[in-house]
Amino acid sequence: MEEKFKELVSNYCTLAAEDIKDDMSFREDLGFSSLDLMTFLGDLEDEFDIEFELGDDEQKLSNMRTVGDAIEFLKDNIG
Repeated sequence: MEEKFKELVSNYCTLAAEDIKDDMSFREDLGFSSLDLMTFLGDLEDEFDIEFELGDDEQKLSNMRTVGDAIEFLKDNIG
């Protein structure tokens, strides 16, 4: 799951999936724009067959700053 996630991330930055580290920030380290983040979330929904809900998920998503934060969120929300 982590490998697939990092492959998705690599589509939005200049790094290869194997060079993306869990402590990297989406904005500062990987250069994601707000549009990149929204498009990336749509890709996550498609790839992992999940749906982000307004409310609780929205708050959790806004707290995701690093690749590791996002991976933990996925682990907690996909069966």
